[in-house]
Amino acid sequence: MNINRRRFILRSLGASLALPGLSSLMANSVGGNSAVQVAKGAGVGARRFVAVGNLLGFQVKQLFPTTQGRNYEKTTLLEPLWENRDQLTVYRGLDHGVKGGHFAVHSFLSGVLNSEAQNRPDGNVSIDQFLADEVGYHTRFPSLTVGSEGGIHGGCQIAWTKSGVRVPPVTGPAQLFEKLFVSDSPERQASRVQDNQVQASILDAVLGDANRLARQVNKEDKDKLDEYMTSIRDVEKRLELRQRWDHQPKPEAPFGKPANRNPVEDLPLLYELIALALQTDSTRIATLEIGGDFMPQHLGIKKDYHGLSHHGNDPEAIANLIALEKYQIMHFGKFINRLSNIQDGERTLLDSTAVLFGSGIGDANSHRNSDLPIILAGGGYKHGEFREVPREGINKVPLCNLYVDIAQKMGVETDSFGSSTGRFS
Repeated sequence: MNINRRRFILRSLGASLALPGLSSLMANSVGGNSAVQVAKGAGVGARRFVAVGNLLGFQVKQLFPTTQGRNYEKTTLLEPLWENRDQLTVYRGLDHGVKGGHFAVHSFLSGVLNSEAQNRPDGNVSIDQFLADEVGYHTRFPSLTVGSEGGIHGGCQIAWTKSGVRVPPVTGPAQLFEKLFVSDSPERQASRVQDNQVQASILDAVLGDANRLARQVNKEDKDKLDEYMTSIRDVEKRLELRQRWDHQPKPEAPFGKPANRNPVEDLPLLYELIALALQTDSTRIATLEIGGDFMPQHLGIKKDYHGLSHHGNDPEAIANLIALEKYQIMHFGKFINRLSNIQDGERTLLDSTAVLFGSGIGDANSHRNSDLPIILAGGGYKHGEFREVPREGINKVPLCNLYVDIAQKMGVETDSFGSSTGRFS
């Protein structure tokens, strides 16, 4: 089979396998075969991670307390979480040191702007995808990315792969329900098995060609080829997962397929489906981005979300924003309660799941990406505090330090991530 035919078929696995240009050798084809770790996790007690991001931030003056420690005061935006305060920690002073306003929000889970990621070994990979690369092989879905494709700046941009590719989101409760609970027809399953066999055969040929090629190139081109081999192995892992789960039935649905309504009314159901995905061990990594198409009209507010975020200190606009943000925070609190009421072996699902809540923008009105609103719940952490860290100078603590800590608690051996300077303590 020629290389063009191979590339065409392999695109169905989400990768373009174009051979890099090698100055020391002209070649027409590549390929190979490598073992992928196969280990089905028990699920019970496994570490999990969920991140919830907001595209337009929060009114931090109404969010952050002034008293540090366990005796911090109730603020307007923390009121919906007050009964959960022993299950969460509020952080102030954490950010990534990036600038760009709305165009830098996508760095929330990576710490790196996509435009500055080209020469970094891990690009602008987001922490969810970084963790999924390490532990995602345990579950049917290495990760779930949930959000919208509407609103300002072109849809959900919370999740990024190491190659700098945006992970497209599951866009509504109907689609997420189908992904989690609706199995393919027997005909479709048979077709997928056949597709997998063809793709496995192609991968064998591609990696075989690449291995032979590696013995003939100079060091500079070998480095290029090593990068290419990494991308091939990523495809191989995805194929391995697909093959493993093709004949495994999906969990039984606890209710009928829901209808998509609108991002505001759908938010509680998206949270419920993510909780079910964790409970059934369909995934251990999930993200949810609340986007710019979160329409205030469904809360009885006449102005659009983006327009409200540029409030210009208008009291009415700020009051409307606070009402909208309290709605989002309230359902985050209900999600925390939901996880805390699901037993996971000898502990609760919340104990097993680190849940990050916040935004990549600190103040949408001034387009500021510093001093981000960050809340962490569950995950086996000791909670119940408001913690403020230095926002500038040599003692400044990057948000990515917290991500290093989360990764290590997940069992991932890493000392750095994104723009980190160490592990958060």
